[in-house]
This record gives sequence, structure tokens and C-alpha cells, in this order.
Amino acid sequence: MRKVFVRSLWTLLAIVILGSAVAFTAIWNGFIGYMPPVEDLQNPINRFATQIYSADGKVIGTWNFNRENRVCVSYNDISPYLVQALVATEDVRFYDHSGVDFIALGRAIVKRGLFGQASAGGGSTITQQLAKQLYSETAKSTMQRALQKPIEWVIAVKLERNYTKEEIIALYLNYFDFLHNAVGIKTAANTYFNKEPRDLNIEEAATLIGLCKNPSLFNPVRYPDRCRERRNVVLDQMRKAGYISDAEYAQHVESPLTLDFHRTDHKDGVAPYLREFLRVYMSAERPQLSNYPSWNRRQFVIDSIAWVNDPLYGWCNKNRKKDGSPYNLNADGLKVYTTIDSRMQRYAEEAVYAHVARYLQPEFFKEQKGKPNAPFTSALTQKQVNQIMERAVLQSERYRALKAAGASNEEIHRSFHTPTEMTLFTYHGDIDTMMAPIDSIRYVKSYLRAGFMSMDPKTGAVKAYVGGLDYTHFMYDMVTGGRRQVGSTIKPFLYALAMENGFTPCSMAPNVQQTYTVGNQTWTPRNTNRKRYGEMVTLKWGLAQSNNWISAYLMSKLNPQQFVTKLHEFGIDNPEIVPSMALCLGPCEVSVAEMVSAYTTFVNKGIRSAPMFVSRIEDNEGNVITDFQPRMNEVINAESANRMLVLLKGVVDGGTAGRLRYRYNFTGEIGAKTGTTNRNADAWFMGFTPQLVSGCWVGGEDRDIHFDTMRMGQGATMALPIWANFMKKVYADPSLPYDETAKFDLPPGYDGCSDGETSSDDPGDGALDIEEVFE
Repeated sequence: MRKVFVRSLWTLLAIVILGSAVAFTAIWNGFIGYMPPVEDLQNPINRFATQIYSADGKVIGTWNFNRENRVCVSYNDISPYLVQALVATEDVRFYDHSGVDFIALGRAIVKRGLFGQASAGGGSTITQQLAKQLYSETAKSTMQRALQKPIEWVIAVKLERNYTKEEIIALYLNYFDFLHNAVGIKTAANTYFNKEPRDLNIEEAATLIGLCKNPSLFNPVRYPDRCRERRNVVLDQMRKAGYISDAEYAQHVESPLTLDFHRTDHKDGVAPYLREFLRVYMSAERPQLSNYPSWNRRQFVIDSIAWVNDPLYGWCNKNRKKDGSPYNLNADGLKVYTTIDSRMQRYAEEAVYAHVARYLQPEFFKEQKGKPNAPFTSALTQKQVNQIMERAVLQSERYRALKAAGASNEEIHRSFHTPTEMTLFTYHGDIDTMMAPIDSIRYVKSYLRAGFMSMDPKTGAVKAYVGGLDYTHFMYDMVTGGRRQVGSTIKPFLYALAMENGFTPCSMAPNVQQTYTVGNQTWTPRNTNRKRYGEMVTLKWGLAQSNNWISAYLMSKLNPQQFVTKLHEFGIDNPEIVPSMALCLGPCEVSVAEMVSAYTTFVNKGIRSAPMFVSRIEDNEGNVITDFQPRMNEVINAESANRMLVLLKGVVDGGTAGRLRYRYNFTGEIGAKTGTTNRNADAWFMGFTPQLVSGCWVGGEDRDIHFDTMRMGQGATMALPIWANFMKKVYADPSLPYDETAKFDLPPGYDGCSDGETSSDDPGDGALDIEEVFE
């Protein structure tokens, strides 16, 4: 009987060993469970992410399926304290095993499995934990987790074959999610301590490694005391492992938990609006009319034009991999080299934020304080405000979610008017509060929006792109996505058409209010000042003062349909522009990107440069797939362009942009145009030097959100300072190739008047007191 029992035990053991061998062989070859391919094991984190580079060689972001903000660092860029803390706490025999620590595994099975000792420690090595993070889904049951374990052991062994110990540690730290959107050690070090990983001290390293056990449980922001206790456990493990002495342990264990915390996000970083624009733009499919709602047919036309004319639009679907499939930005490990200069991008973001967030926004809150319509203009009735808010409710995500859940209109109305816990944006940091959703919509609308872009007029290379002030909270891109009325910034296009038709900067026009009859309708343009009323003035003076009567006079001498055609040649793709006399005052809607591109015509001898956002794209082996070249078209002849330079320089030297000289002290050659639409709804500034063309728009989310005073609402106050602050920073940076002494390419002494009407009236005479100039 005893022999039978012993024989049975040996047979059972042989079956277990044989079965385990078969099972592990099957797992190894992928017959059981998921076994990643060798290529994935050789680069499990970054192989398939597309990296985005700036023109000066900086990685400004990645695209991947998880849309994480992970930026990987090498082992040599990681503090040795991090390595010591990780090994001491998670896998003290890390350097002695090949992926599986059978001693720790046996201890865990006996003490935890048989005796139920929770303090027995885990059996997973650092490599196994990495395998779990990379390839295991969250287990829904104990049985599923038990089945995952053997697969992770096999993957761990394979990882050990492909990587050195140092590389495995780097992979682990680069991959781990440290909470608060701090994915990877580089982002975690920056999020919690505002440091690089190499600069972390012992206490900081121990704090971050302590999170590896359970980042939510030991959240240093929410549970600082609990986190400090966990940090001290890590320090004790480092002492036991011999990495620090008893004296060092005693010193550090008494230290308080000190953070320099700021929340991070994959939406943060350099040029987030540009990165999102490129992701959508490059991944676009061939436009099909059936995919566009009836109210957005204009976008179908714009996208169709881009599909034909711009090789970057829909690039992923226009190009094919070796296997014939289209490219995927999230999966093909591409390298996209943008034209953005990281320094200029930073200067642009700083200029927009400094002026809008720190100056305009407080002034706007001050003007709106106590007004019943706030943040909407006082010109609206309460009924009109209610209609705007009702429309905003219907467009909100909360409304769509409630409607999809089957809520009645009464329930939806009650939900929007019932205070609830929420987090609100402020420029001083997010705040937690109680507020009714309807009030939160109004609150968010009270923040001003802005868009800014700068580009090289010769090549079209976009050097800076700021679609808004805070991508996390205001994701709508006001550079390429938003289109707003352009007001007086449209006038240079009209004047350019006039130059093409024989006018010169010195041609004379009557500075009087006139009524124009078109068909059965009459139109009488207004002007904001009556300076030199009744006189004959030069076109140079008229544009410098942004005089509406002179623009109307020019339009009466030209053809509105011809003007529409010219606008399209300038790169303004809006198909809904209606030819009319009033078009000369800018009621049409245009994007910042289109405006900046259009103004390159004046610097470039009449040749417009289309925006170029990407210079080249490489595959994951470094082979160049596409080299992008400048795209240009002739809009006006060189002589007309020269005359426009004279006109637009006059705006700075004696017109509405004069504060660039007397307030900001620019001494170099500048051409510019300010713009303000009805009721100050939209504020524009377009400015250019011989080397850079830049444009800025500032306004509210809705056209009825704006300053009620012209002093604050005009383009010269709202938008011009952003351009000025940006250019000041650019000129102050000696590493950038921009020179304030650069000259426009004009013949010596050129005034643009030799072939047209002239007058004894000095084009520079009669310049207004700039402080009194309002468009």
C-alpha cells in the first residue's frame, strides 16, 4: 500500500512536471495565451509611437494609442538612488536571476498561499512586473490572474534575453504610471518635484518608488502622511540592502514629505494645438459629401481643396506602406519633423499668455462685473442671452449624455440647474466648487480666446503656432479651426487689387461719407473719426488710418466679384464669401493661418507662400518617406507688392499701429494692419518684417462676448501687444537668425508713386494722434 502511494506521488509529480513543460512550451511559442512578437519585445514602449520633432531637433511630443505623455529617458539619465530604491524594495535579487526569482516565488507560495501571511512579500520580479504592465490586461477574477502568471514568467525570461539589467530597469521606470497623468519617470519627476530624473535625491527617489506598490493608495497629493510612511519603508529596504547606512537612514526618515507638485497631461508640452491639428490633418480621409452635415458644407469644400492641393492633408491615406496598407500615426513608429522652432514657440505662447491671461482677462472681468448680461455684451436683451445659453446647452457633452441615457427634457433642465461638484479652470489653477452646470457654461464662456501664428514668408515654414491659451480646458484651435470676421485686416487685399488696377499709394480719394446704390439696395459706410473730413487724401493715408470711406470708395471703383476672386488667390478658402460693397470692411470669416499666409504675398514680391507645417517624415528605420516643399502661387505682380509695402509700412510709421514705434520702441522696418469688427467682437493684428509674417486674433468664444469700450476692444489694444512681445523676445535671442535691422527688398528711395496720380499732399501728413485713433 505504501509503495502504491509513493509510486502515485512520483507519477503525479512526473505528470505535473511534464504538464508544466508542455504548458510552458506552448506559452513560449504562443499556442496558449498572448505572446508578443519578437519585434515588440525588442522595443516594447516606443517602437510604434510616432515622434514629433521641432525644427531645432527637440522632441515635442508623440502619438500613440494610449495618448500618454510619456517621454522615455535612458538608464544613464536616471538617478542611482532610483535604481537602488527600486531593486531594494521590489526585487533584491534582481541581478542574480534571469527573470523569475524561484526563492521569492517559493516563499510567496508557502507563506501567502499556505499560511496566509500578508507580510510575506510578493514573488514577482521587476522583470515580471514589467511584463505584466506591458502585456497583461486587468484580471477580472483570481483564476484569470492565476492563468496570467505563467505567461508573465515566460515573457520575463524573454525580456531578460533581449535586454540588459540596466535596460530593464529603464523600461520599468519609463513605463510605470505614477498617477496624476505622470506616466514614466521623467514626467513623474517633473510632476512631483519639478526635476529631471537624474537630479532626484534619496528622499524623492524613495517617494516615487514607494508609489510602485500602489500609486492610488500612496498618492502623495491626497494622502501625504500615508505616502511618507511608505517612503520610509523604502528607505528601510535600502538600508537592509546596504545601499545606505544606518546614519543616513536615521537622517532621511525624519524628513518631511516635500513636493513641488504641478499636474501634467499629454495635452501639455510644446505646441499642443499644433500637434493635435497635425494628428487630425494627416490622418484625414478623402472628403465625401455624405460625411458632412448640411450645415457644414463649407468645410467639405475647404477639405476638398486641401486634399488636392496640400500633400500633408490626409498624408496617411495618400501614402502606403510596403504591405499596401495606409500609415497609422499611432502604430508605425514614424518621425515627423515639423517646421516649428521650439524657442519661437515658447516665446509665442508666453506672449499670448502674458497679454491675454494677465492683462486682458482681468480687465474684462472688471468691465463685466455687476452687469446682468455678463459675460455677454450689454447690447443684448435678456431674451437673446437666453437663446445663446439654450444653444450652448444643446451643444454640450452633458446634454448629449443625458439624451442618450433617455432623460426627459424636464430631467435635463433640472440637471443643468442643480448645483453639483465640479472642477473649474482659473489662470491660478483649477478649483473644486459647487455650481449648476448652466452657470459653469456661462463661466467658461467668460474667458477670452486667442490664436497666433508666425511663418517664414520665403518658404512658408510655420515657426510658431498657438491655437489658444490652455489646451486642456479650451481645446478649440483658433489658428486653423476657428474662423472669425477679419474687419479692417481685409483692406490690404482690396488695396492690392487697386494697385493691380493702376492705383498707387499717392492716388487721391475723397474723405467723405457717401451712399452707394447697388441694384435696389443702398449702403452708407460709417467711420469712427472725421479727421480731415471733406478733403482729398492719399490712399496711403487712408490705409494708415484704416478709413472705411476710402475703402468703400475703392470698392466702388473696382468689381466685388473680382475682389472675391483675388481673396481666393490670397489663400482664403472660405467658399461662402459673398461679393458685395460691404466686403471691403471685412465681414467674411477667415482663419488666422489663412491670414498669415495671405500677408506673405506683400513681403515676397507678390508670391504667396502656403503654410508648411512639416518638412519631412521618416519611417521607423530612418528612411525618408516624404520631403515637403514650399507651395506658392502668384497673387499680384512685384510692382504692386512693392507699393503694398509702402502702404503697410505707413500703418506703422503714421497710422493705427504707430504704438509699435512710440510704445514698444521698434526701430526696424515693419508692415502691419490692425482690425476690429463691429462692437469689438473680433480684434486682429497682422504684422510682418522682412523675415517673419505673424498674425493674431483675440476675442470671445461667441461674437457677443467682448469689451464694450473701443479703448479696450480694438485690435491695437487686444492683439497688437502679442505681436510686439513675441518679436521683442525673438530679436533678443541671439541664437535665432532674425535681425531688427533687416530691410525690405525695395529700390533705394522707392515711394511707389511714380507711375500713378500724385499730389503735393505729403503721404505722411495728417497722421493722427495715435492715442486717439480707433478703427
